[in-house]
Amino acid sequence: MLSVRKLNINIYRGEYNKMIEIQNMSKRYGNVNAVRDLTFTLEKGEILGFLGPNGAGKSTTMNIITGFMPPTSGSVKVCGYDVMEDPIEVKKRIGYLPEQPPLYLDMTVKDYLNYVCDLKHVKKSLRKNQLDDVMDLVKIGDVRGRLIKNLSKGYKQRVGLAQALVGSPEVLILDEPTVGLDPKQIIEIRNLIKALGRDHSIILSSHILPEVSAVCERVVIINKGKINAIDTPENLSKAMDSNARYSISVAGPKNSVMDILKALHGVTNVEPSSTDDSDISSFVVESVKEADIRKPMFFELAKAGYPIMELKSMDMSLEDVFLQITRNDVVLTNEAEKAASEEISENSAEGNNENPAEKKEVE
Repeated sequence: MLSVRKLNINIYRGEYNKMIEIQNMSKRYGNVNAVRDLTFTLEKGEILGFLGPNGAGKSTTMNIITGFMPPTSGSVKVCGYDVMEDPIEVKKRIGYLPEQPPLYLDMTVKDYLNYVCDLKHVKKSLRKNQLDDVMDLVKIGDVRGRLIKNLSKGYKQRVGLAQALVGSPEVLILDEPTVGLDPKQIIEIRNLIKALGRDHSIILSSHILPEVSAVCERVVIINKGKINAIDTPENLSKAMDSNARYSISVAGPKNSVMDILKALHGVTNVEPSSTDDSDISSFVVESVKEADIRKPMFFELAKAGYPIMELKSMDMSLEDVFLQITRNDVVLTNEAEKAASEEISENSAEGNNENPAEKKEVE
């Protein structure tokens, strides 16, 4: 017995390559809206950053995606399967690393991962090769026989990643995977996430914004339970930064150089920056975006006999963007994301308009 409806879901998965589709999802606790009308997608092979201040609704959203709690309204699909209608199929396709990895400290690494295989119903015939591959990928093969409680924080995080990878899930959801790690361990986990992104679609939630900027193709910023922005870090920086900014170091007297910079057409602000070399004057120069001041800046300083020693464009960091959006509750729209949302709505409507008779199971 096979239902037409299930067939349609599988066809839908193949056509759109959207690993997660969230449409108008809300979650209420009594009169409190934890999240409101969230709509976004995770594309196949994408690493998506999921950002927000404490209490913004990140954990609620991840708990709904992973099937730990139901949404109050809206829909959530993972690889084409609805989290409410097909929870088992959804959980087969998700590997989840929570902020506190679910480790049994008195077990060895190998015994623990075998236990996870039992929980995920990994066939015994596939188990050895899969565990060898997973341990090799996250580089914990050399500690497979050690008790987890005796491992360093970095190795414990790797074991947590390994349990998420057991069962070969198509989607990984990683919540603060670098929390509490030293700089060397953070770099190792960052490189590992990049490597995992070649074969998995990943949602990465982290408070370490430089890590998100280095790893993620797009970011979702959630604030007060609603989405304020979805785009690439570069596009968000351009949208939020109303001025062009440059860092410049010039061989010349501070006051004279500052006067020249301030007189340039389009310059809105010039601020001295610290320098250890008394012969070098350093400044941060802001100008309106419409005026490219680099050529006139070069010519005017050269004419005065003050050579430029260094000139760098200063884009807003993801941290700057995040703070501006969340502090001022700024909402940025993205045309591509809006189009994707409309596409999801159209496909949902087509599914809802099916002839009820066709939804009956067929031989």
